[in-house]
Amino acid sequence: MSHKWFLALLLYIGFSLSGNLTGLAQEQSGTPAEKWFRGNLHTHSLWSDGNDFPEMITKWYQDNGYHFLALTDHNILSEGEKWISEDQIRKRGNDKTIENLVAAFGSDWIDRRVKDDVSQIRLKGLAEFRNKFEQRGKFLMMTGEEISDSVEGLPLHMNATNLESVIQPAGGKSIVEAMNNNLRIALEQSKTIGRPILVHLNHPNYGWAVTAEDLAQVTLERFFEVYNGHPEINHLGASGRPSVERLWDIANTLRVDQLNTEPLLGLATDDSHHYNGTGKSRPGRGWVMVRASELSPDSIIRSMNRGNYYCSSGVKLLDLNVDDQAIELKMSPRDGVTYTTEFIGTLISYDRSSKKGVLIKNSKGKPLRISRVYSDDVGRVLKRVDGNSASYRFSGNEIYVRALITSSVDHPDPSFKNQKQQAWTQPIVVKK
Repeated sequence: MSHKWFLALLLYIGFSLSGNLTGLAQEQSGTPAEKWFRGNLHTHSLWSDGNDFPEMITKWYQDNGYHFLALTDHNILSEGEKWISEDQIRKRGNDKTIENLVAAFGSDWIDRRVKDDVSQIRLKGLAEFRNKFEQRGKFLMMTGEEISDSVEGLPLHMNATNLESVIQPAGGKSIVEAMNNNLRIALEQSKTIGRPILVHLNHPNYGWAVTAEDLAQVTLERFFEVYNGHPEINHLGASGRPSVERLWDIANTLRVDQLNTEPLLGLATDDSHHYNGTGKSRPGRGWVMVRASELSPDSIIRSMNRGNYYCSSGVKLLDLNVDDQAIELKMSPRDGVTYTTEFIGTLISYDRSSKKGVLIKNSKGKPLRISRVYSDDVGRVLKRVDGNSASYRFSGNEIYVRALITSSVDHPDPSFKNQKQQAWTQPIVVKK
């Protein structure tokens, strides 16, 4: 492996993703040992198109074992004054929505008014309720927004986490231009406020808006959702259209091999809108497990920037170790549960040819955007292992390698047909 790529690999993986080795080194140096923190960075409330109060949503995540949460409503932060009618609250949710808030926080917690003969409730801002949940080292609230943009009627949604002020959709003449415009605004804000902001692309197959080539070309973008729990985002693709995972492999092959840039890192999120047993887009379907030295926004984002995390829709890893030689991982054993690990990547010798995809038109006869069709050499299964542990040793012939772990257990609340519990590690660049 060349000096250049070896240094790049070390920077990307943070020198080692081994919890045991990292923890030992940190103990010897007197720095805090890294821990695993579970979080969700895509959640909606009554502040936009969700159907529950933000404090009740936060309570759900805290009660269900999460360590950090970002409320990411559309083009708005949870701040300022916002009133909503009680009828609208019940219509979006159900009769229990307000009752549950009273039961959890008391009637004195709720601010009510009557305006134009309409009974309204004021939504609490993040600054008003975060101190009821945040505990040092145990639970963290992060500011967030879903930047909901569009280009020629196509939806382009990007989440920004740890920002200070709302980012208005920048738009553009193309999906690529709009993505770059929004990313630059976030980068400018990050420099101004002096703290990192993590921006990730949401559900690329939603509305079939984003192609694999778009994902490859926007090199400012480092993160995207490889799994989103909303059932209407076309996770598995469709006839003539690649799945989200296939988009990931195509984009990363192009980025690393042809554009000589960093790979996209994947996130799993809920994109939850519906609570109290209502609706289709419910919480608890997908999350990230981040290994960080402390539970703070800067520490979480720094670790994610290094790829020091994995995504899950139910599979828990006991250990994940990556160096310049191999990927090694162990799953948490469960009675009656088996695991299959697929090491997926693209070899240096892959077939680089591609062709246009099948022409698809909308209801008005207008051709729709679609990714090109690439060889099966792109994102192929390099090794398959059954069992509670698996490893892959780099041969030096790979451009990148990632691991997909699939459980024999069905997802308890599936977002697509026949969904199993899974976990995804980040792509590791190996190319010389």
